[in-house]
Amino acid sequence: MERESSGKSSMIPDHPEEGDRKERVGKITRNFFLHIHATRVHLYSMKPTYTFGLGIILGFLFLIMVFTGVILMIYYTPSVETAYQSVKDIVYIVPGGRIIRNMHRWASQGMVIVVFMHLLRVFYTGSYLGNRSLNWVIGVVMLILILLSNFSGYLLPWDQLAYWAVTIGSNIAASARELTDLLGITSVIDPGGFLKKLLIGGETVGQPALSRFFTLHVIFLPLSMLVLMGVHFWRIRKDGGLSRPLRYAGDKGGTNKWYAWPVLMWTELAILILVVTGVLLIALLADAPLLEKANPSFPENPAKSPWYFLGIQELVSYSAFAGGLLVPLLYLGFLFSIPYKDREDKYVGEWFSGKKGLKLVLRSAGFALVLVIIQLFIMVRFGGLRDWIPGVSQWFVLLINPATFTALLFFVVAEVTRKKMKSTRMAALVLFTCSFVALVVFTVVGIWFRGPNWEFFWSASQWPIQ
Repeated sequence: MERESSGKSSMIPDHPEEGDRKERVGKITRNFFLHIHATRVHLYSMKPTYTFGLGIILGFLFLIMVFTGVILMIYYTPSVETAYQSVKDIVYIVPGGRIIRNMHRWASQGMVIVVFMHLLRVFYTGSYLGNRSLNWVIGVVMLILILLSNFSGYLLPWDQLAYWAVTIGSNIAASARELTDLLGITSVIDPGGFLKKLLIGGETVGQPALSRFFTLHVIFLPLSMLVLMGVHFWRIRKDGGLSRPLRYAGDKGGTNKWYAWPVLMWTELAILILVVTGVLLIALLADAPLLEKANPSFPENPAKSPWYFLGIQELVSYSAFAGGLLVPLLYLGFLFSIPYKDREDKYVGEWFSGKKGLKLVLRSAGFALVLVIIQLFIMVRFGGLRDWIPGVSQWFVLLINPATFTALLFFVVAEVTRKKMKSTRMAALVLFTCSFVALVVFTVVGIWFRGPNWEFFWSASQWPIQ
C-alpha cells in the first residue's frame, strides 16, 4: 500500500502550474501555427507601441494578396489582345469579381505603405543591432521584392494607366544611358538598355513585357517572398525573439514572459480579423482604377510611374542617371550597410536610442524638409542649371542637380555628426531620417503637384485644357 501510494504521488506535479505549463508547451510544439512561435514571448515585445503589429499586418496583407490573386488568375488572360477585356469581365461579369480585384489592389498598396512603416520601426528601435544584422538584410530584400511585386502587377490590367506607368518605369531602368551617351560608349556597353530589355523585352511595352510581368507577379516574386518570410521568421526565433532593451536581456525562463498560447495567438487572430475587415471595407468603398484600353499612340499626359516610384521620377526629371540610378543605388547600399557600420548594441530596443536620439531625429527631419523645399522652390521658380547657364555641358547637369546635391549634403551632415558625437548610431539616425524625409517630399510633389509635361501646379484645377 505504501509503494502504491508513493507511485501515485509521483504522478502529481510538484506545483499546480507545472501541469498547465507542460500542457501549453505541448500544444505549441504539436501545432504548426503555434510552433512557428517561441513557447514564451517577452512582455516588452507585446507592447502595442513598440511594434504596432506591423510585421504581422504585413504578413496578413500578403496572404490576402495570395488568396485573391489565385482567384483572379482563374479568369485573367495574359495577352495584349485579351488582358483588358478579361479584367473588365472580372469587374462586371464574374460574381464578386469587383470586390476580389479591389481587395487585391488595396492589399498590395497597403503592403507598400506597411513595409516602409515596418522599416522605420525596426530602424528607429535599433532592432538590427546585436546578432540581428542578417534579418535586417533579409528585410531590405523583402522591401525590394514587395515594390517589384506591385510594379509587376501594375501592367496586368493593360489599360492606359498601367501601360504608361510601366513605360515610365522602364525608362527609369534605362537611366544609365545618360552616362554612357556622354562617354560615347552606348553602342558598345549599354547597361541601361540591357536592364530595360530584361524588364520589358524590348524598347517598348508589348507582349514580351506582359508575359515577363505576369510570370514575375504570379510565380517568381510570390515564391521568393514565401521563402524569405520563412527565413525571416526563423531568424527571429533564432535570435531570441523580437528585440528588447539590454535591461531585459537577463530575463530567463518565465520572467516577464507570456505563453504564446493563448495570449499571442488570440492577439494575432484579432489583428487578422481587423486587417481583413479593413481591406474589405476599402474594397467596398473604393474601386481599383481601370482606364480605357492601353493605346501606345496616345500617351498619357502627365505620364507617371506608380506612386511609390514618383520620388525617383521627380529626381529623374533633374538628371536621369543621378536620379534614376546613382542616388537610389547609394540609398540601397546605405540600407544594406547599416547593421555592419553601426555596432552600438547598447541602443537595441530603444525608440530613437533615447531622448538624445529623438532630438537629433527631429532636427534632422526639419533640416531635410526645409532643404528639399528650398531646392524645389528654386527649381520651380528659377529653373535648373541649364536655364541659368545656356549651353552648359551635360556633365555639369549630371553631377550638379538636386539629387546629387541633396545626397552629398546629407552624407556630410551625418559624417559631421559621427565625428562630433563619436557615435555611428547617431550618424545613421541623421542620414536615415534625412533621406527618408527627402524621399517623402519628392514623392508628394510627384503625386500632387506635377501635371502635364511634368510642370509644377498647385492643384489639378490649374492644368491647361488639352
